[in-house]
Amino acid sequence: MLALASLSPAQIGVLRIQIVEGEGTVHPPGARSLRPLTVEIADESGKPVENAAVSFHVPEEGPGGTFANGLRTVVVTTDARGRAGVRGMLINRTPGRFQIRIIASREQARAGAVSFQFVGVGAQARKGGRGKWIGLAALLGGGAAAGVLAAGRSKGAPSAAAPVPPTAPAAVSIGTPTVTVGKP
Repeated sequence: MLALASLSPAQIGVLRIQIVEGEGTVHPPGARSLRPLTVEIADESGKPVENAAVSFHVPEEGPGGTFANGLRTVVVTTDARGRAGVRGMLINRTPGRFQIRIIASREQARAGAVSFQFVGVGAQARKGGRGKWIGLAALLGGGAAAGVLAAGRSKGAPSAAAPVPPTAPAAVSIGTPTVTVGKP
């Protein structure tokens, strides 16, 4: 007679993977990644899972790279907070988006996730993908200042217009950055 194994209260039935750092990173071609990719593994109740095996896999072809061990796969064990991470990935020179497949396992429980990364080109990669937003903020601030200066230094006869009362500065909100690789 075949007996079916049941889960004991100490066994983990379900794992969840959450990427806590490094998602969407834009890497400079041919460089070592300075930003880690960190995940947190939790059980079905949200409690961190210690000593889970977490494997990270980069593609064999196209954009991507190799991990610090020189391979395209690395396995890391979670700490007491349920976290595991990789750093120091050597990025190849093929521009574009790539996926790092993440698989976590502990006892019979398994989970999978994907982290999207980018091999950038030009100034965007050198600035880690943030240059567009810094430039936009500078442009908005500079444009407002230029408008004030131009109004104050207009050439010709003095204007009889009434002075403009001061207003509260406009709030500028920058949302989540979007990276587009290739033609829009």
